Amino acid sequence: MEAPWLPVAFAEVGVAQFPEGNSNPRIMEYHEYTNIRGYDDKASWCSSFVNWCLVQMNIAGTGSALARSWLEWGHPLEQPVTGCIAVLYREDPSSWKGHVGFFLRCDDQYVYLLGGNQLSQVREHFYPKEQVLSYRWPVTPGSNQVAGSI
Repeated sequence: MEAPWLPVAFAEVGVAQFPEGNSNPRIMEYHEYTNIRGYDDKASWCSSFVNWCLVQMNIAGTGSALARSWLEWGHPLEQPVTGCIAVLYREDPSSWKGHVGFFLRCDDQYVYLLGGNQLSQVREHFYPKEQVLSYRWPVTPGSNQVAGSI
């Protein structure tokens, strides 16, 4: 499986939040594809970034700024593949709080994701493997076939 949205995401590496009192218009553009359209770059934006990347490839995302909205999207994967969407919990597995990004690789302890709002920017970062709730991939409408676009 190839993830055609991954080059789109890599092209955004370095996009970062602006200091208090200012807002990065690019991050505000990410929000345009979610339910927090018009918010500044101080609102959590990991899910907005994933939605934006997929839309660039004509793939519908969740339309939500909540990271855990991705738990109901697409097709679950038993094993991660490069570029799949990784959904993680924050603080507590039963909390509403989460994080989402594109899976790059893993080792014994960590998953490495490319995502937005990772240390306040688009970048690669690592997270404990036990925080992963699900790996997701788009599905073709009307079937169970894994697909690259809708």
